[in-house]
Amino acid sequence: MQQIAAADRSRRLSWNTADTRPGEQFAYYREAICRAFMNLTPEPPATPGFLARVETVGLGDGAVNRVSFPEHIVRRSAADIAASSRRCYYLNLKLAGRCRIRQAGREISLSPGQVGIFDSGQRFALLHDRGPALQVASFWVPAEALDERLPSAPEVAPARVSDDPFVGHLITETAQVLNTSALRASDADNARLFGVLLDLVALSLSCSGRAGVTESASLADATWLALRRAVDRRLREPGLGVAAVAAAIGISERYVHKLFERAGTTFASHVMDRRLDGAARDLRGPALAGRAIGDIAFDWGFSDLSHFTRRFRHRFGCTPRDWRRG
Repeated sequence: MQQIAAADRSRRLSWNTADTRPGEQFAYYREAICRAFMNLTPEPPATPGFLARVETVGLGDGAVNRVSFPEHIVRRSAADIAASSRRCYYLNLKLAGRCRIRQAGREISLSPGQVGIFDSGQRFALLHDRGPALQVASFWVPAEALDERLPSAPEVAPARVSDDPFVGHLITETAQVLNTSALRASDADNARLFGVLLDLVALSLSCSGRAGVTESASLADATWLALRRAVDRRLREPGLGVAAVAAAIGISERYVHKLFERAGTTFASHVMDRRLDGAARDLRGPALAGRAIGDIAFDWGFSDLSHFTRRFRHRFGCTPRDWRRG
């Protein structure tokens, strides 16, 4: 089966083997991954049933393929390569279970939260194991899109790019955001963030230019994204400060302030606005209608009710009580 055409990658496509008879599920799965990924040869399981889901969402010229499946092995053979009209890289974010990737005499393993890359132009074997239900978000990267970001004549060997001491955590953060937001974001935002992800991967794979890493625009974009996610994860912590989020993403406190300055705000203002927005949602949420206003304020990291009320009035033009009644 030929791979899905590039023009079709702007659409969302999905397959679910639960919709077919057990004896036909694996064949349907094989057809789905060939359409989503390019020609592949999965090895059939010993039992007839094979519950799996495959979903592909376009990201500019690339795509993210989200797959859930039981343990099995997938190979890309010389015949698969010869039958494919394009070459790509697979950038895999492991979500559940473990996968071992064997290619060109090398083997890397991916556990949940790790990101690895390998080349569709060479034979490989993917050993999906350790878990009855495994999941992966695999980014389909056109070879030319990454090659143009790398030094001449690139040779990309299998690598766990999430281990990179400079940008590995940003690669992981960016891949996770793309995976979770691809269906909600606009095509333009998806394409832009996909480009940021490729820039970061290229920085990881390239042996040169490390001195300029901190000046990369894409690196700054990805760091800003990671910074906001780190703040959001800690919004409910009283006394949240710059030091905690700087340490969480491995940058200096000074750089945290610089990134917020570039965005036209400050760390303190951003935290305050996010907390007030969260409290405002909860105050009007039916599930919390019986919860005291003070408890909601404390849940969002405020330690003083009068201070919360003053800041809430300044932000929304009314008291929290009036807001709830509205």
